[in-house]
Amino acid sequence: MAGSYLRFPELSRRVWTVWKRNRDVFMKTYRVNFIPPFLEPLLYLAALGFGLGFYVGTVDGVPYAKFIAPSLLAISMMNSAFFECTYGSYVRMYYQKTFDAIIATPLSLEEVIGGELLWGATKSLINTSITLVVIVVFGLAALGTAIFIVPLAFLAGLLFSALAMCFTAIVPNIDSFNYPTFLLITPMFLFSGTFFPISSLPVAVQQVSVIFLPLVHVVNISRALTFGRLTAPLLLDLGWIAIVCVVLFTLSVKLMKKRLIV
Repeated sequence: MAGSYLRFPELSRRVWTVWKRNRDVFMKTYRVNFIPPFLEPLLYLAALGFGLGFYVGTVDGVPYAKFIAPSLLAISMMNSAFFECTYGSYVRMYYQKTFDAIIATPLSLEEVIGGELLWGATKSLINTSITLVVIVVFGLAALGTAIFIVPLAFLAGLLFSALAMCFTAIVPNIDSFNYPTFLLITPMFLFSGTFFPISSLPVAVQQVSVIFLPLVHVVNISRALTFGRLTAPLLLDLGWIAIVCVVLFTLSVKLMKKRLIV
C-alpha cells in the first residue's frame, strides 16, 4: 500500500490538453489576471521597500528595497501556484465538475491532475515574470542572472502546486482551505527570510524553517539570482526543492485519485 504512494504517476503528453484548457480560460480574462501581479509588487515596494526602508536603511549591506525585492518574487511563486491549485482546482473539481467531464475522454485521472499541477506552475511563471519586470524597472535586480528567475518560478510553482493539491485532496469543503493558508502559507510568508534575515531568528526556529518551509529555499535562490551572487550552497537549496517537488507531485496525484475514485 505504501509503495503505491511512492510510485511516480503514469503520465503522457495528454496532460498538456488539460493545461491548454486552463490556459484558454485564463486568456479570456487576461486583463484582470495580469493586474494583481503587476500592482502587488508596486504596493509592497512603496509601503515596505521605500516607506519602511527609509527608517530601516540597509540589511546585510544592501538597501531594504533591494533586500525584499527577491522575496516578492518568491512570494509570487508561492501564492500564485498555491491558490490556483487549492481554490481554483477545488472549484473545477467540485462545483464545475470539470474533472468529471475530462475523465469521460481518453484522459486518465492521473493526467488530469498532472495537467492541473503544470498549469499551477505556469501561473507561477506568469505572475513571477510580471513581478520581475517591475523589479527590474526599479533597478533592484542584476539583469545578467535575474533572467534565471523565470525557470525557477516554474520549478517552485510546481512544488507549491503539488503541496496545494495535497490539501485539495483531503479538505472536506472549500472553507477548510483557511487552515493551510493561515497555519502554513502565512508563517512561510513571514519566517522564510522574506522581510528580515532568517539568521536573526533563534537557532531552533532557523532549523525548523530550513527543514520544513519550502519558501526558505526559494527565497535563498531568488535573492542570489537577483543580486548576482551565486554560491555553491545554493545547489543544496535547489536539490531540496527538486526532491521535495517530486515527492509532493507523486503524493498529490495519489491522494487525489483516492478522493475521486469511489
